[in-house]
Amino acid sequence: MAKILVTGGAGFIGSNLVDSLIAKGHEITIIDNLTTGSKKNVNSKAKFVVKDIRDDLNSLFSEGSFDYVFHLAAQANVRKSLENPKEDASINILGSLNIIDNCVKHKVKKIIFSSTGGAIYSKYAKLPCHEESEIKPESPYGLAKFSVENYLRIIKNTYGLDYCILRYSNVYGPRQDAKGEAGVVSIFIDRLLKGEDLLVFGDGEQTRDFIYVKDVVNANVLAMEKNLSDVFNVGTGKEISVNELAKMLLKITGKKAKIVHGIAITGELLRNALNADKLRKKGWSNEYTLENGLKETCEWFVNK
Repeated sequence: MAKILVTGGAGFIGSNLVDSLIAKGHEITIIDNLTTGSKKNVNSKAKFVVKDIRDDLNSLFSEGSFDYVFHLAAQANVRKSLENPKEDASINILGSLNIIDNCVKHKVKKIIFSSTGGAIYSKYAKLPCHEESEIKPESPYGLAKFSVENYLRIIKNTYGLDYCILRYSNVYGPRQDAKGEAGVVSIFIDRLLKGEDLLVFGDGEQTRDFIYVKDVVNANVLAMEKNLSDVFNVGTGKEISVNELAKMLLKITGKKAKIVHGIAITGELLRNALNADKLRKKGWSNEYTLENGLKETCEWFVNK
């Protein structure tokens, strides 16, 4: 049994990760400021502390004696990062540095950092992107995530804090908030269940690599259990357009709705897919097809 801190553990990915870690018998502490997370997501067997990652966390770390920290708390909306880059940097850079600083001070064995593969690579990089593809973020969000990656590299060299970085493609699944964390899958399902049309920004031909949350959770657990210390993409390597996604959800839900198009979003990548062969060689695989993952997600939204 390990003592583990999960930042953002009341959020979409974080709460799913907490459930998996608790099922494996670990002792879990969650911190979350509930900006986008929800108390409803919190596993009753976890210790839950309402805190911001920018708060004074010294006593929390001191009392927790954590072996591992999974750092998922973030301002995760690309659009918001473009509208308010200062706030994005405050949370995603300064907040992360606060977590990292406490990890060093309190001798945490490893920090496992949730980064982005969807907003970090150059829009000119050959797809699917691998870990050595050119880095050229188009948004403050992507820039902040890459900054933290570099801080981790420097801090490991200076202070010895071990880390693993996981760069996710577009994560979807149960508990994704159609408002708070703004994933297109959850937004589309929410609109379909309300009898509303699907709003697609731009022409809808922009592509994404959609990865089911349970596969992302498995990547995190593997990083801890196999003591991985590197940078890994977490994705399927397959592109699907937003238009195709909309049609799949219309078919799965059986709803009749129009697909309407709005203005394209500044800073949004036109295409994205991640090569995760490096992680696959460590024993990971994405077990869910997009269709199966979407069906489970739709079921959750219907029954929640």
